[in-house]
Amino acid sequence: MADTYDIIVIGGGPGGYVAAIRAAQLGFKTAVVEKSHLGGICLNWGCIPTKALLRSAEIYHYMEHAKDYGLSAEKIGFDLDAVVKRSRGVSAQLSTGVGFLLSKNKVDVIWGKALITAPGKIKVEAAENPPKGAKGGGAYGAKHIIVATGARPRALPGLEPDKKLIWTYFEALKPDRMPKSLLVMGSGAIGIEFASFYRTLGAEVTVVEVLPQILPVEDEEIAAHARKRFEKQGMKILSGAKVTGVTKKADSLVVHVEDAKGAKQDIEVERMISAVGVVGNVEGLGLEALGVKMERGIIATDGYGRTNVAGLYAIGDIAGAPMLAHKAEHEGVICVETIKGLHTHPMDKLKIPGCTYCTPQIASVGLTEKKAKEAGREIKVGRFPYIGNGKAIALGEPDGLIKTIFDAKTGELLGAHMVGAEVTELIQGFVVAMNLETTEEELIHTVFPHPTLSEMMHESVMSAYGRAIHI
Repeated sequence: MADTYDIIVIGGGPGGYVAAIRAAQLGFKTAVVEKSHLGGICLNWGCIPTKALLRSAEIYHYMEHAKDYGLSAEKIGFDLDAVVKRSRGVSAQLSTGVGFLLSKNKVDVIWGKALITAPGKIKVEAAENPPKGAKGGGAYGAKHIIVATGARPRALPGLEPDKKLIWTYFEALKPDRMPKSLLVMGSGAIGIEFASFYRTLGAEVTVVEVLPQILPVEDEEIAAHARKRFEKQGMKILSGAKVTGVTKKADSLVVHVEDAKGAKQDIEVERMISAVGVVGNVEGLGLEALGVKMERGIIATDGYGRTNVAGLYAIGDIAGAPMLAHKAEHEGVICVETIKGLHTHPMDKLKIPGCTYCTPQIASVGLTEKKAKEAGREIKVGRFPYIGNGKAIALGEPDGLIKTIFDAKTGELLGAHMVGAEVTELIQGFVVAMNLETTEEELIHTVFPHPTLSEMMHESVMSAYGRAIHI
């Protein structure tokens, strides 16, 4: 007889394990099915290990510029194996922590690959090396099944990663040596973060982006500022260009690139990273046989995680953009609380912040200036540069920009966009403000501490209304 639960979550990534823990808190008998590692791609092969690598690169950068701070550092170098080992150690520690949290909340972990055989029923093919004593293969049932299987790197025809010369983020996280030259195909968050890491550690880096603007989802002005900083660091950027093919050699490859005007060039590099987006892991789950509605490769949901099949839900990357861990976590909570019958609200995607941890950092929330104008909004735009902030100058980080966008009629904060040191930590202030429906008047009347980088947020708001003090 099948083991039965109130809720089974398929996938133990950020969305899946958070949904499971919240379900257990609400009194549901809950299980998570995971085939390889708790924490999912984000914790094991994405968000967390890349930040660990980037932290090592950041410290290396500061050591190289020690004299700028009145310090001396000689014979600066790095041990790539040790850098990677630290990154993997951070991921392992946090993955173990997820297991502890699930156990603490009495969530069962079933190790294996799930197939939904009928509404409320799944069959699990046991994992090859499950933890000792763990649940594994067999038949399981649940009144509610939540699909949280995440996504994987997109592969373009003819440019498929081979794990040796053409990498995805999996290989880029564990290089066997530092390549002297590298081409990154795609300038979204993943591509730019790896470009920043490898460039900081000395590789010659070329970024190829098919669109005219790098960091395509960001505000144009912020992306342009970031591009100047990247190019000043020695990064070569080709926007409005595409990779048309590659010619592989023994330990390098020639990348064929064509720009929007048809001009062609060949670029020889030791390695190439394919960072052209991700696709949802929808295969092999039994979704087609159940008649689950799909839209452009992802599962269609109603904003509360519900699909068109009763008792079946989807959250995270599998439910569409933005494909971010914090979006998945919040979706998981909304989904489970909706199942419980609590008063919930659908996901507001305009209030989901995005962060890119390159140098300089980039962070944003809400509408860009262009999107606000396209929506027909009459707007006021504020800007404040890092060079006008005492803390930024003291940190040796005078390059950056805080930009805010308001509705001219109501004072509603429509968007905030940042580039510069520590903006990934600053952006949440504007996210909270938007969620509380704060107006420009309330932000202007708020006292920000001095000396902090956050003062620039205040000044940017005041700038939108002609009241900035320090510029």
